[in-house]
Amino acid sequence: MEKAYKNLMAWQKADQLAYKIYLSTRSFPREEMYGLTSQLRRAAISIPTNIVEGIGRQNRNEIKQFSNIALGSLREVEYLLEFCFKLEYISREIYEELEAIRTETGALLWKFHKSFSSN
Repeated sequence: MEKAYKNLMAWQKADQLAYKIYLSTRSFPREEMYGLTSQLRRAAISIPTNIVEGIGRQNRNEIKQFSNIALGSLREVEYLLEFCFKLEYISREIYEELEAIRTETGALLWKFHKSFSSN
């Protein structure tokens, strides 16, 4: 089975965001392993995995539903990144890099989601 989702720019950006978040959270305090580290990683990985799951269902309504879940996870990432920056777990440079990728992911994902609206 071809991995059609890999051709989607929204998935590519979401995958990049999740990967960068995983790398960036390696330096979080050990006591956050089951707190913010886990929460941020789960929210980030939820974005590309929900895109994949929606595409795997091969049904317009389900693709739209799963892309909507991915959008919700993206908003969760937005808040968690701000909170982690406020706690000084990530530098301004890392925060701005992740936020730029998150913003671009959001624009692509929203466009993808809207493409499944009724015509």
